[in-house]
Amino acid sequence: MPFPILKQLIMSFFIPNPRPNLFFFLILGFLISSSHHSFFPICRAALDDSGEVGDELPFAYVEGTGKGPKNWGDIDPHWKACDTGNMQSPIDLLNIRVQVFPNLGKLKRDYKPAPATVKNRGHDITVRWKEDAGKININGTDYNLLQSHWHSPSEHTFNGSRYDLELHVIHRSSTGKLAVIGIVYKYGRPDPFLSELFHHINSVGKEEVDIGIINPGNIKFGSRKYYRYIGSLTVPPCTEGVIWTIVKKVRTVSREQVRALRETVHDGYAVNARPTQQFNGRPVLLYTPGENGGSG
Repeated sequence: MPFPILKQLIMSFFIPNPRPNLFFFLILGFLISSSHHSFFPICRAALDDSGEVGDELPFAYVEGTGKGPKNWGDIDPHWKACDTGNMQSPIDLLNIRVQVFPNLGKLKRDYKPAPATVKNRGHDITVRWKEDAGKININGTDYNLLQSHWHSPSEHTFNGSRYDLELHVIHRSSTGKLAVIGIVYKYGRPDPFLSELFHHINSVGKEEVDIGIINPGNIKFGSRKYYRYIGSLTVPPCTEGVIWTIVKKVRTVSREQVRALRETVHDGYAVNARPTQQFNGRPVLLYTPGENGGSG
């Protein structure tokens, strides 16, 4: 797909439009269906409700093993986007690439406590909400909360700097589109949300375990400033068309908490961060309330 057209389509995710243009949606449908790389490729491997690999499969994070990130696209024919996609994640959030865009507006979160489970997926530790735990709203579309998991070190980088941990909070719309919130952490004071889950993480196995009522509202953002871009899942099948929201503030996590996450996953997955991917000229927008007369 030519990048000038792709940029226009991407911007449609960001700019509120109370009366969508039918012609736009017809063109978008044609481009997606005719594109060599589908926005939402179907993978026959076992995927969870967020579209990610739901359990440990033959992929790894160590290069030179034949299963590292550079080989993901060759392991399974349905993972080709990992190798050939044009909108892959994570990326480096470089200042010179970012456009301040106050019209994005404040991220609208409406979370509520709900029953949850924890599971060791082999490559990460995942908390999944079994019932309605609320939603976020992006450009008038609701995305329901599904699950959260951690990567260490961080996958997204800021001007080349990689932090010690990254939390992904995954949401899905009624039409199956994905929206992920990313929060990065550096070593310091313990993270309250991880503190709440700490004893579950230390004892979790491959079987999904009920952990009672968990309030996703306890996930602290610390800032209303955020980056927004269109990318992909960061694990196979590397599905594209994911709306990414990366909180600008770097929060803190204790070394003990990161150590627990690393030691619990299976051997070879203690470091589970995919390398940054090609930028390919995508728009990266920054919402800063102060630029629009508000407070940060």
